[in-house]
Amino acid sequence: MKNNHNLEAKKIVDQDNFFIKKKFSQNFLLDENIIKNIIKESNINQESYVIEIGPGLGALTKHIVKIAKKVLIYEVDRDLIPILNKFFHDSKNVKILNQDFLKVNIDQDINDYLDGSSTVDVISNLPYHITTPIIMKILEESQNIKTLTLMMQLEVARRLTSKPNNKDYNALSIIIQDQTHARLLFKVPKTVFKPKPQVDSAIVRLERKKQNQLNENKDFYNFVHKAFSQRRKTLVNNLSDGYREFAKEYFKNLLARNNIIDTIRGEALSLEEFKNIYEDFKKGE
Repeated sequence: MKNNHNLEAKKIVDQDNFFIKKKFSQNFLLDENIIKNIIKESNINQESYVIEIGPGLGALTKHIVKIAKKVLIYEVDRDLIPILNKFFHDSKNVKILNQDFLKVNIDQDINDYLDGSSTVDVISNLPYHITTPIIMKILEESQNIKTLTLMMQLEVARRLTSKPNNKDYNALSIIIQDQTHARLLFKVPKTVFKPKPQVDSAIVRLERKKQNQLNENKDFYNFVHKAFSQRRKTLVNNLSDGYREFAKEYFKNLLARNNIIDTIRGEALSLEEFKNIYEDFKKGE
C-alpha cells in the first residue's frame, strides 16, 4: 500500500482529460527513491513546521505529513486543489492554500497556520520559471524560515552554489552565499518526471545564516550586481559604468588598496573580497 499514492497520481497524470499546465512549470516527480532522499536531506522531524510550494500531486507531501508537526501548502493551480484535498483529507496537520506564493504574506501565514514558528523549513520541487523570485522573496520577507531544501533546474543550482573562477559564478551566487550556507546535494535526471522536462535538475539545501538580513545588505548587493553587469568587462570598467560619478582611476585605486589587480573580473573575487572592497568604497562615497 505504500506506493498507492504514487499509483493514483500516475493514473491521474495519464488520464486524457488531465492537462499539464506549462505556465505553472508543471513537471510531476513520481520517483520514490529520489523523493525519500529529498526528505532525508531536509532533516525534518516530528517537531518541524514545513512549508511546501507547488506540491503538484503530493508526491513529497505524503512523506512530509507523516513526519512534520504541521504543514502549510501553497498550490496556485486550482484544478489540483480537489485532488490534494482528496489525498490528504485524513491528515489533520495539513493546510492547503490555493494561492500564488509570490503574492502571500509569509509571516502572517506562518502565524495563522504554523503556530507562529520561528524555525520553519521549506521543502519544494520549485516551479522552474520562478525559482529565483521565490528564493529571494523568502530571504527578503521572512526570518522565520531557517532551511530550504529545493529541487530546481541544474543550471540554477550550480549558479547558487558556485565558487569564484567558475562560469556559473555570478552576483546571485554571492548574494545567496552571503545569506545562506548553500550546498548542491545531488543531481536529478529529467527521466524521473512526467512530463519529462528539457533539462536535468538538482537538489539544493540552503541554511540561513544567523542575523543576516537581505534587506539590510541591499546597497552591497547592488554593488555586486554592478560588478557583474557585463561579464566580459573588467571589474574596474563595470564599476565605473555603474557609478558614473566616480572616475575610472578611483576604482583602480580602490582595488590597489585591497591588493587586487585592476585587470581582474568580478567572477574572480570571493564573497569576502567583495565585502572588503565594498566597505572601502563606502568610506569614499
